[in-house]
Amino acid sequence: MTVAQSIIDRLVVALDVPTGAEALALARTLSGRAGMFKVGLELFCAEGPAFVREVQKAGPVFLDLKLHDIPNTVHRAMEALLPMNPSLVTIHTQGGPAMIEAAAQAVKAHRQRGGRTQLLGVTVLTSLDREALARLGSTAEPGDLALHLARLAKACGCDGVVCSAHEAASVRDACGAPFHRLTPGIRPGGVATQDQARVVTPAQALREGATWLVVGRPITQAPDPAAAAQGILLEMAGA
Repeated sequence: MTVAQSIIDRLVVALDVPTGAEALALARTLSGRAGMFKVGLELFCAEGPAFVREVQKAGPVFLDLKLHDIPNTVHRAMEALLPMNPSLVTIHTQGGPAMIEAAAQAVKAHRQRGGRTQLLGVTVLTSLDREALARLGSTAEPGDLALHLARLAKACGCDGVVCSAHEAASVRDACGAPFHRLTPGIRPGGVATQDQARVVTPAQALREGATWLVVGRPITQAPDPAAAAQGILLEMAGA
């Protein structure tokens, strides 16, 4: 079965593997079967900007660094990252309004120079459930906190947020369009949830209003990553 490009574009494969060589091999294998490749903090620290440009030869890159610091530091870090022209880049919304606005200003200036990067704010990590938030001193439900932070992100200039699929519909309804929802914690039916507490299937995530789905280990650790990606695309197409 052929999958429409509009479906492929919504699948983000997380290159969360030990080495740059392995990540590049996966990206080349999966080129055309994913809309974007996620390069996270570990891989970026190990391999650097040149590696990002190599991955971009296989497809667009989502640079998931989740910047979180004082506003001036985040602004300058964003200016250092944007020449790589990632399709997406992330910050932590809990860095506060001034920090979000500083990042958004850098991205806006980049787009005025012809760049295409979009800024996403991370709301509540998928590893944080109610119990974990309580241990951090918060009485909020994960969904309520995610929605509050999504509204803040939009008000401060983000193009969308990273949130659980459980919050995607409420974020869509509260923030309107065009405001994107990128959802990690995606696991095909029957796959172990591993270290993410709030997970859903690809079809469920799309039905809940996700713009993009991030899938890592179910593809990258599969015996045949290309076949695993194709299976997820078919599941998405049937949503």
